[in-house]
Amino acid sequence: MEKVVALCKRRGFIFPGSQIYGGLANSWDYGPLGVELKNNIKQAWWKRFVHLREDVLGIDAALIMNPLVWEASGHVANFQDPLIECKKCHQRYRVDYIKDKICPNCGGKDSFTDEKMFNLMFKTFIGPAEEQTNTAYFRPETAQAMFVDFRNVVDTQRLRLPFGIAQIGKAFRNEITPGNFIFRTREFEQMEIEYFIPPPKSEKDWQGPFEVWRKEILAWTANDLGVGLEKIHEHEIPASQRAHYSKRTIDFEYDFPFGVSELYGLAYRTDFDLANHERYSGQNLKYRDPDTGEEFIPHVIEPTWGVDRSVLVVLIDSYTEDQGRVILKLPPKLAPIKVAVFPLLANKPDLVGKAKGIYQDLKHQFTVAWDDRGNIGKRYASQDEIGTPFCITVDFQSLEDEAVTIRDRDSAKQERVKIVDLKTHFFGKIEVE
Repeated sequence: MEKVVALCKRRGFIFPGSQIYGGLANSWDYGPLGVELKNNIKQAWWKRFVHLREDVLGIDAALIMNPLVWEASGHVANFQDPLIECKKCHQRYRVDYIKDKICPNCGGKDSFTDEKMFNLMFKTFIGPAEEQTNTAYFRPETAQAMFVDFRNVVDTQRLRLPFGIAQIGKAFRNEITPGNFIFRTREFEQMEIEYFIPPPKSEKDWQGPFEVWRKEILAWTANDLGVGLEKIHEHEIPASQRAHYSKRTIDFEYDFPFGVSELYGLAYRTDFDLANHERYSGQNLKYRDPDTGEEFIPHVIEPTWGVDRSVLVVLIDSYTEDQGRVILKLPPKLAPIKVAVFPLLANKPDLVGKAKGIYQDLKHQFTVAWDDRGNIGKRYASQDEIGTPFCITVDFQSLEDEAVTIRDRDSAKQERVKIVDLKTHFFGKIEVE
C-alpha cells in the first residue's frame, strides 16, 4: 500500500489535498494522470451501463437538495454511526474500529466514553442567515435524486418497466474514522443505478433481476477493471446490519493490502424510497402500465460502484515490480496515456520532425505522451511506471521505410509497423469511444 501511495504522489496520480497549508485530513486531489485514470473508469462505466443498454438512462442532479428529501429517505433519523471518544487524548472513533478497548492513538485502555449516535451528513445553510430553518445538507448518496426525478424521467422519456436511471456524482459523509488513502474519505464519487421493476408477486420476481445485477457487477470488475475475481468476495449482509431501506444487500469485497473490505454494493430497496417521497411530497410517483392502465409504485434494485475505490483497486491490482522496476499493468482502455512517442535522438531534427508528426496525428484519437529525455531504456521505464501500454520509437530507418518500432509494456516485445497503419493497429488494441 505504501508503494502505491508513493507512486501516486511521485508520478502525478493523487496528491494530498491543500498540501502547501499542511494538508487536510483524508483530503486528496487527483493530479494530471489520476484524473485521466478516474475519467477513463467513469467513461467505461457509462458506456457499459448507459450507452450500450436500451433500458438505462442517465441524469446529473444537484448536490444540495431540499432538506425534506433527507427526511423522507430516512437519512435524518437513521444515517448514523455509533461514536466513542477517548477520555485521555479526546480522539473519536467508530465503535467497530476499536479492538480490545485500546485507543489506537494514545494506547489508553478502557478509557472510552459511552457510545452515542453521530449523524454522518454534512450540514450547511442556504442564504445569509445560519438559522435552523435554513439548514440544508450535502447529499450523502446519489440515489435520492434518481427517486426524486423519477416522475420527470418517466414522463419525458416514455419508459417501460423494467428500466434504470443512472448517475455518476459526488457524495459527502462526515466519516468518524476515514483513512487508508482514498478508500474512505469524506468527499467521494459514486456510480449508481436505480433499476425499477414491477411490484414482485413472488420472491423470484425480484430475485431474478437482483441476480442479473450481481453478475453485471462481477463482469464489470473482471472485464472493465481487469481485476481477478479470485480477489473478490461476496458478503451477504444479515438483516440486523442492513440499511433501513434494504430487504437484501450484498457487499462485494476486495483483498486490499490493509484487509478485506467493501468495494461495491447491491441492494434490493423494495418500494421504500418512492413510497416515502410520494407521502412526504404529496405528488403522485406511481407508474402507469401502458397496457393495463394499472398504477403502482415500482420496486428498486440498486447496484452501487465507488469511483475512488475503483481507482484504488485498479492501481493496487496493476502494481508490479520486475527486477527493481515498477510496471503499472493497467488495462489499455483505462491507462491515462495510451501511447508514448519517442524520437531515437532528441538532437536530430529529421527524427524529431517525423516523431512530432506522428504525435500530433495520434492525439486526435488517443491520449499521447511526448518523451525525448535520456536514453530509450529510461524512457521505457518511465512510461512503464505510469502504465502506458505502448511506446513508439522513430529511428533512422523510419526515415527510409516509413515504419516505426512499437514496444509492448507487458511483454516488452517490439514490432515494426508502418506509420500509415498506426491508428488501425492501436484501435485493435485499445478500446476507445
